Amino acid sequence: MDNLTHSLTGVLLARAGLNKLVPRATVLAVIAANLPDLDIVTGLRGSLCYLANHRGFSHALFWLPLVALAPLPIWWLLARRQGVRPLDWLKAYLISAVALLSHLVLDWMNVYGIRLKLPFSGEWLHLDLLNIVDVWVWAILLLCVLGPMLGRLVESEMGARRGAGRGMAVAGLVLVALYIGGRAQLHDQAVKTLEARMYRREMPRRVLALPGAFQPWQWTGVVETPSAWHVVPLDLHHEFDPDSGRTFPKPDVSAVRKAVLATETARVFLDFSQAALWRITPASSQEGAVSLTVHDLRFGLPEEGAFSAEWIVDPQGRVVHEGFVFGRMGSGKKP
Repeated sequence: MDNLTHSLTGVLLARAGLNKLVPRATVLAVIAANLPDLDIVTGLRGSLCYLANHRGFSHALFWLPLVALAPLPIWWLLARRQGVRPLDWLKAYLISAVALLSHLVLDWMNVYGIRLKLPFSGEWLHLDLLNIVDVWVWAILLLCVLGPMLGRLVESEMGARRGAGRGMAVAGLVLVALYIGGRAQLHDQAVKTLEARMYRREMPRRVLALPGAFQPWQWTGVVETPSAWHVVPLDLHHEFDPDSGRTFPKPDVSAVRKAVLATETARVFLDFSQAALWRITPASSQEGAVSLTVHDLRFGLPEEGAFSAEWIVDPQGRVVHEGFVFGRMGSGKKP
């Protein structure tokens, strides 16, 4: 999820009761709720390095007890003037661990995925329930974070007693949980709808139901059949037409597949991709060479250029160029 969602969740967790444990608990919860995303620094070595390391060990359950220690020195610097007792360190550690866990759970909910099982398994886990930026989650969290602030402003004008916003915080966390539960029900319905149809006279091998950005009942189906990939719109309020989307035939890439799979770009990208569309065309750079591209259809159509890898293979079957593109996030290339 985006960092605004993680930050607001940290605020609500603190207001729901964690801020009673130690001074500066809210700041600690917000820092811890965002801490796993510090792996963004790996992007300084290129987007392929970022893809290989993002949502890695800092997002794994096994390493959570260790990562939860990292925000504590910052918390101590902020809270020491208010007095920090030995037991406060344990309470602060608990706050950090809870906020970190909220980050992992939210990232597990979206399409990008998370490697929760590291170091035992590098499997990407994704529930596909929420968009990476979900406006309804934003709305709930913002309402419950800003509501008490506006309430205190009104109360100060009227001379009423100020509240801490605990009730709104608990309500916000419960509402987000209920919203996710509702999305899970809709996702299950979408998957069953996609699985129940034929696509160009072929039964699906695998289906993905990807959440829309605004309407909870609107999904994008990504369907793999023996000979093609299909990207189809799905509105649960209307009759589903399996022929309403785009069809992308699977080409024969056997002549160059082995050489491509031996590259670092292929190892990283194909490990991550859950809907890999392969395409092969003649390369303009060299006569007899071919250009092989792979697009992860979870993040858009091929012409949109997001989450795509490319290789140029010469007539002798050697890879002479490889690269990965994050779309608007940048690109990484190897000679």
